[in-house]
Amino acid sequence: MSETMTTLLVMQQYCNNKGIMILNDRQICSLARQGMIQPFEPRLISRLPNDVEVLSFGLSSFGYDLRLSPTVFKVFRHIPGTVVDPKHFQPRNLEKVPLQSDAHGRYFILPAHSYGLGVAVEKLCLPADVTAICVGKSTYARCGIIANVTPAEAGWSGHLTLEYSNSSAADCRIYADEGIVQMLFFQGEACATSYRQRGGKYEGQKQRITLPRA
Repeated sequence: MSETMTTLLVMQQYCNNKGIMILNDRQICSLARQGMIQPFEPRLISRLPNDVEVLSFGLSSFGYDLRLSPTVFKVFRHIPGTVVDPKHFQPRNLEKVPLQSDAHGRYFILPAHSYGLGVAVEKLCLPADVTAICVGKSTYARCGIIANVTPAEAGWSGHLTLEYSNSSAADCRIYADEGIVQMLFFQGEACATSYRQRGGKYEGQKQRITLPRA
């Protein structure tokens, strides 16, 4: 069983025990219009007005597909003699990847057996009674791209920094301004202390990669 599926099953069991529900398209739409998702696309887009096919983004039945920002994408590189330390992260361990384009769209290249960081186009502003998790899209999964399961806690606001692993033996395109991950939203009773109220270290992230912080 995959890590993503295990996480979802554990989350489902926890939600069932606590009376927490996963939000459907109508509920997500209502909260989005109150500012939970900005900008917000009220339908799932798989083709642009110019008839170009895209990896779907926007509102789905029980979730919302975020887009990858074209502003920045970085991959880890090996620097002899250095060790990645989450408490004292060195930015030089990340190398910026150029944005490319052709008739199929704009994209970054994630090399084989590498790990990359990007950021979402959309800004999330979660209420104190809504938390969310980020899961991968099946189209990328079938190309060997694994999106890290990332939580967005109740009360958190900002642009998600997104993490991807290329588990395949081939380089892969990661398309900008197109769907990259799906957010699942869970609603229950409002928490006593939200992420924002306790001064979470990743609160207010801008549309740029936010590095690990101790």
